[in-house]
Amino acid sequence: MSDYNPDSQLIDLPLINCRELGGMPLNGGHVFRKGLFLRAGAPSELKTREEFEEVKAYGIKTVIDFRGVTELERNGNPFKDDPDTDFHSIPLFVGDPGDINNETMQFLHTHYLGDYYVIIMEQLGDKVVEVLRTLLNADGLALFHCAHGKDRTGVITACLYLLAGADREDIVTNYKVSYNYLEDFLRPLIEQCDDDMKHTLRSDEINMRIFLKHLDDKWDGKIENFLICNGMSEDEIKSLYDKCVE
Repeated sequence: MSDYNPDSQLIDLPLINCRELGGMPLNGGHVFRKGLFLRAGAPSELKTREEFEEVKAYGIKTVIDFRGVTELERNGNPFKDDPDTDFHSIPLFVGDPGDINNETMQFLHTHYLGDYYVIIMEQLGDKVVEVLRTLLNADGLALFHCAHGKDRTGVITACLYLLAGADREDIVTNYKVSYNYLEDFLRPLIEQCDDDMKHTLRSDEINMRIFLKHLDDKWDGKIENFLICNGMSEDEIKSLYDKCVE
């Protein structure tokens, strides 16, 4: 593990859990390039038009929303119809997490969030590749997000960092601090949750370790194997690596 400090990636914008991906130390003395990708919670949490304009003025040209179709319809996204933004809806959740009877939400009563991350990889691998391909082809700064910027967003962030050559302990650190940055926002929601669902609003490090163990067990520890199996070409993988690494 390096001397990586995730606080150094926080971005002062009115988005919850908003962070730059750049600055992550990588193998061989490299670093993840800054100015490419931001991760955050949903822009639907922006309170005013002025806040939206502040976020947009940061230079965002591409936005990828990982929320399900029902989530997006219910909560909206101010970037969806913005003429200056290349907006993409690429759901990494089947159904609606707001529905307590949803199969995945029922699953999480008895499983870790990390087990859900495995479901994303195994059932929505083509969507993960679609996200990474969109980021590869994005011109200018790209923002990707889910609802709180910790789960679906955390999976995509981990994939990018694995591809770029980040230390796994740094990836775990980058994941688990989401709750630190979200605690004030999430605490009222946690208080309303059943005890066996409170974990779904945290970012316990075991979740990322489950994800990484699955990568080891199924894909020989190499995110490239997963990506190729799900339709990403070797040339695309190399191009994404070259884009991210400096």
